[in-house]
Amino acid sequence: MADPMRIRAQAAGDKATVRVLMAHEMESGQRKDSAGNLVPAWFISEVTATHNGKVVMTAEWGSAVSKNPFLQFTIKGAKAGDKVGVNWKDNKGDSRTDEATVS
Repeated sequence: MADPMRIRAQAAGDKATVRVLMAHEMESGQRKDSAGNLVPAWFISEVTATHNGKVVMTAEWGSAVSKNPFLQFTIKGAKAGDKVGVNWKDNKGDSRTDEATVS
């Protein structure tokens, strides 16, 4: 299982800014190891964010996203105490889900 995501969600007025740092190697499939062999592609392919259980954002990523990606987005209508969840799935079938409370 992958390391937990670091999720911060801060309310300001009727919006919340969500910042997510995901721990993932994100191999493009183009890099070679010390023996000259290609390192297989391994990257996050789907990201979904929820606000109190309702999907508010989806993204499809590819191999061009950097290692340990950072994602930031805004949710309208969020307030302190609401729950924000983030889920990712990678091209090898691994997944991770974490949740934070809006402060």
